[in-house]
Amino acid sequence: MEVNDIIIGCQRGERHAQSALYEWLSGLMYAVCLRYARDASEAEDMLQDGFIKVYQNIQSFKFEGSFEGWVRRIMVNTALERFRKKNQLYPVGEIHDVAGDLPDLYSVEAHISAKELMDLVRSLPTGYRVVFNLYAIEGYSHKEISEQLGISEGTSKSQLARARQTLQQKVKTMHSRRKVATKIGG
Repeated sequence: MEVNDIIIGCQRGERHAQSALYEWLSGLMYAVCLRYARDASEAEDMLQDGFIKVYQNIQSFKFEGSFEGWVRRIMVNTALERFRKKNQLYPVGEIHDVAGDLPDLYSVEAHISAKELMDLVRSLPTGYRVVFNLYAIEGYSHKEISEQLGISEGTSKSQLARARQTLQQKVKTMHSRRKVATKIGG
């Protein structure tokens, strides 16, 4: 079944097309949800809620731009809505000019795997995790994040700075433990 056929079938409410859509995108969208969720169970709930919204709103997809991107945006918005409802996004004091002092997180690639880094991101406090994902992974600006979350741009920047600091400390700790384990084992 072609992508456009799946979308058209979903727009008509055809169950086999909905099933095909879920089969096609659920793995990728689960990974998106998992970045925002605290654990696998919460990610599964987000995924389920997100697909319900996709099916409910698929009529509005006009075959302009990426369908996968359209679905991804729904999944991210579903995650954000969940946090807003649970009031899990807490503003923190602003940090000015801290980002320039932070080491580059991308240099950690040599020390840890992508899975380990994503596990560390998932371990962040909710506000840090959400802002980090929106900024560093989804590519939102601080202005867009502030509008999405109902926080100031300064709060978005401080949440990102603190997320980076926390991640860096966790990476250093992980790296130090590996050095010790290597010395003991070697």
